Amino acid sequence: MTEPLSNADRPSPVAELRAVSRAFRDFWGRPTVRAVVDVTLEIRPGEIFGLLGPNGSGKSTTLKLLLGLLRPDQGAIRVFGLSPTARAARARLGYLPEDNYVYQHFTPEEVLGFYGRLFNLRSDELQRRIGQLLDMIGLQHARNRTLGGFSKGMARRIGLAQALINDPELVVLDEPTSGLDPVGCRQVKDLIRMLSARGKTIVLSSHLLADVEDVCHRVGIMHHGRMAVQGPVHELLEDRTQGRLTFPAPDAGVLERAAQAVQQAVGAPPLIDRPCCTLEQFFLKQLEQDASQASAPTGVSLATGLAEYLQPLAGRLEQAAHDPDARPQADDPKHLRRMVDAEEP
Repeated sequence: MTEPLSNADRPSPVAELRAVSRAFRDFWGRPTVRAVVDVTLEIRPGEIFGLLGPNGSGKSTTLKLLLGLLRPDQGAIRVFGLSPTARAARARLGYLPEDNYVYQHFTPEEVLGFYGRLFNLRSDELQRRIGQLLDMIGLQHARNRTLGGFSKGMARRIGLAQALINDPELVVLDEPTSGLDPVGCRQVKDLIRMLSARGKTIVLSSHLLADVEDVCHRVGIMHHGRMAVQGPVHELLEDRTQGRLTFPAPDAGVLERAAQAVQQAVGAPPLIDRPCCTLEQFFLKQLEQDASQASAPTGVSLATGLAEYLQPLAGRLEQAAHDPDARPQADDPKHLRRMVDAEEP
C-alpha cells in the first residue's frame, strides 16, 4: 500500500468535480438512468487516486466527465483550472479507455506514430519516444508485427503506451491491468508508482481491489452513481481495535513465552501465525529463477523501466552524471537542446 501524501502546504487540485450530476436520456429527452449523482471530488498533484465500485456504479461516466467526453447536467468540472474541453487542458492529459481499440493492420510503431502526430511532435522526438515506450512495455522486439496477431494483453500495453506518448501531467486509466498476465500487472503497477514519484497525477478505475490497494494514495467508492466514501487507503483499511507483533525468525519457545506475556498483559491469548508472501510475489520469483532457461521471446519481454522522456530533466541529468554512455557530449548541443525541449509544455 502506497504511503499517503502529506497534508502540509497542499497545492491546488489538478482536477476537481463539484456537485456533478449526469443522467442519460431516451429519444424523447426523458432521463432513463442517473449515472452520476452529486459527486464532489478533488484530484491532488502527484497522487494516485483509485475509483472503485460495482458494475453500473458510475465510474466510467465520472472519468468521461473528467475528460470532457461527456458534459454534466449539473455542477462544475475543472482540469488544470480550465474546462475539461479546453485544448490546453486536453494537451496535458493521457487516457487509456476500458476497451482500447487498436488498428489491426498497424504495427506498434505505426500506432504510436499516429497518436504522436496528433500532438504535433517533431519527427525525431517522436521516434525517440516510440523506442523508449516499446522498451518500457516490453514490445521492442515486436515493433514491426501487425497488431492483428497480438494477444489482448499485448494490445493493452500498446494502449498504455499511447496514453503516455504526449508526456501527460494527468493520466486517466480505466481498467489498466485488464487482460494482462501477472508479470504485466506488476509492471503496470510499478510504472504507475514511478509516474507518481516523478510528479505525474494518476486516476485509475479497476475491479481488482488488490491492485488498487497496492498503488493508490486515496480511493473513492461509488455506488448507484453516488460517492459513498473516499479517503486515504491506510485510514480506510486500518483496524485500530487490534495490534500486531512480528518477531524475526523466532523458535517455538520464544513464541510461547511472548504469547504468555501478551496474555497476561491483555487478558486474552494472541493469535500466532507466520507471514506469507502473496501469490503474485511467489509467481514473479519463480519466473525470475527460470529466466536463465528462457528462449527467444514470443510474447512480452522484460520491460526496461520508465521511458527516459517521462522523467524530469533533473533526474535525467543526474542519471547521465553516473552513466558515461548516457552523458551528452559537450560538442553535441542538439542533444542538450532536445533534452530541454522535452521539458517545455
